Amino acid sequence: MAEVIEATGKTVEAALRQALETLDVEAADVEYEVLEKPSRGLFGLIGVKPARIRVRKKAVSGAETPSHQAVEERTAAEETQAPSALDPGQAGDQVQRAIKFLQDVFSAMNLTVALTRRDTEDGVLFCLDGENLGVLIGKHGQTLDALQYLTNLAANRGISEDRVRIVLDVENYRSRREETLSRLAGHLAEKACRIGQEVHLEPMNRHERKIIHMALQDNRRVITYSAGDEPRRYVVIAPKRRRRRDFSRGEQQEY
Repeated sequence: MAEVIEATGKTVEAALRQALETLDVEAADVEYEVLEKPSRGLFGLIGVKPARIRVRKKAVSGAETPSHQAVEERTAAEETQAPSALDPGQAGDQVQRAIKFLQDVFSAMNLTVALTRRDTEDGVLFCLDGENLGVLIGKHGQTLDALQYLTNLAANRGISEDRVRIVLDVENYRSRREETLSRLAGHLAEKACRIGQEVHLEPMNRHERKIIHMALQDNRRVITYSAGDEPRRYVVIAPKRRRRRDFSRGEQQEY
């Protein structure tokens, strides 16, 4: 029998996110119905009464749904693979819902933002331009990632197949961040080789870990892998030839 739970949140999207975390599944693995919408909301973000939904876990034939633990055990090589995306030409209503959601958010925040759409192999990219948009980026892009996550929920609400992937960028922040991370990867790889020890980077999201892995995938002196649990998963850069000290002989040896 399919597992069924009810969840609440300030918005339907927030309730769905809570249900997905409880069931430990992806959105594509469930069906849901809205039992109660927020009684009064501001642009769909805040309601006097919470939204309430009923979520049913889809039956899986042939194999079990991958667990969160299994997802955590993906290798660095898997993280470098590009996610599948819907053909942008088929996006239609989902893109319009994404645009409406973003416009409502910007209006609520009293921000004037110009949206420029570009279809890419990874999905639909929206470039956001305007004044004082640093608030949309946050520390290391955390706010931008959260906004992107919510935009994807809004765009694909009630859709289990042919989901469109929305990517948000603020004034080329992501390309600048990618350049910064690529340079950082090079510097830390040199450090790892110089000291003969592993170097642990700060926790990053999957996209930024992928940048580090790709930046060093052709470096023959180091290997990279991800460790730790979300949301504090991080990249480790390890030299292929490490040094240890032979205390009995007072000298260093390579291994």
